[in-house]
Amino acid sequence: MAQPRALPSLFLAGTEDHDLQRLSEYQAVGGYAALETARAMTPQAVMDEITGATLRGRGGAGFPMGRKASLLAKGTGKPTYLVVNADESEPGAFKDRDVMGLTPHRLLEGCLITAHGIESSDVFIYIRGEYLHEFEVLDAALTEARAARLLGDVSVVIHRGAGAYICGEETGLLESLEGARGQPRPRPPFPPVNGLYGAPTQINNVSTIALVPKIIELGAEEFAKIGVPSAPGTAVFSLSGNIARPGNYERPLGTTLRELIYDVGGGVADGRELKAIIPGGSSVPVLTPAEIDTPMDYDSIGAAGSFFGSAAIIVIDDRVCMVQLALRAAQFYMHESCGKCTPCREGTRWLVQILSKIEEGRGEPRDLDLLDDVCDRMLGRSLCALGDFAVYPVSSYLQKYRSDFEAHLFGGCPFSDSPIEGILAPVDQHAPHTEVVHV
Repeated sequence: MAQPRALPSLFLAGTEDHDLQRLSEYQAVGGYAALETARAMTPQAVMDEITGATLRGRGGAGFPMGRKASLLAKGTGKPTYLVVNADESEPGAFKDRDVMGLTPHRLLEGCLITAHGIESSDVFIYIRGEYLHEFEVLDAALTEARAARLLGDVSVVIHRGAGAYICGEETGLLESLEGARGQPRPRPPFPPVNGLYGAPTQINNVSTIALVPKIIELGAEEFAKIGVPSAPGTAVFSLSGNIARPGNYERPLGTTLRELIYDVGGGVADGRELKAIIPGGSSVPVLTPAEIDTPMDYDSIGAAGSFFGSAAIIVIDDRVCMVQLALRAAQFYMHESCGKCTPCREGTRWLVQILSKIEEGRGEPRDLDLLDDVCDRMLGRSLCALGDFAVYPVSSYLQKYRSDFEAHLFGGCPFSDSPIEGILAPVDQHAPHTEVVHV
């Protein structure tokens, strides 16, 4: 993973020269020193450092970790739980995979420091079921840490999910963790008051927790000098799509999309023209090449009309049909909808049906207005954000690349060499088939 210039690596220090999957190697580069420092501090002092560092969640919403911890209910007579969301299922996102697979002890150290800060003795790491290798690496690291008596009085449980995107939503994750079907809960009450097993619960993303040791090591004041004032620190940006050098790269927040795509990622693959940028994973509104100088931080991306999301930057070149891309996104969210609420369950299916009609050359001009209408009726009306996630790509593609949609109404798709042609959506991969058996 590439490192930020003239900055300490906050996530993967020493990975070039050490195998940080092993406890001895992690300790050789200063691992667990921050935990010792934190345990010599009061819990409130630890949380004051995290709050002072303005550590914003790296999982998507960007909510400050310290502020979230301040909402935890006190004096309930129930335990306080720390839950780490490692269910990285957003298309285009793979940063947490590297954090867990390359520096598992950094995550565990962050868990133990945070547990001390919120006065918790129970930590649950909910990891995406498909991340078998990362689970095995993390489990081995936990075994090492437990044998070295680093856990103290804290219990750490690694729980494997079963491949449901909806379990990345925090209340759906809690339902799954409790053994129920992964579906979101109505809110309020919110997890800091009524979370896992009805107790106060702090939920944070892997990359958020993995930054905690560096905050304790550097101090809030030094940490806050990295990045931008509204969102200090670095982030691991996942570059994918039509880009010359895809991969994970660590850079300070506030780095522009131009620098990430061209200086870091080597530009658009095969010398093609840039057509579109999806800045935060498949669920966020698209940006155009004219917006390429937008800094990648929460406020700047928000001002541009999109979201920082999971820092998953998907580069789209000039061969791509935006109707096909919208259809693939809609098919994914239809497949992953839990079906609990009507706007999402029915709306995602409507999006797929209308987009399929347009893509197949059967569309009419009124279908574009109908598509807009369905998006408007879904947005903000679902039990969780999945309904909105299905709307953002479709609505923004239609708004900014309407000519692609109109071309399908008058002559068919003009992108015969689209690189996503023939790529199956999950709903198609799992479609039932009939096998003829001769007896």
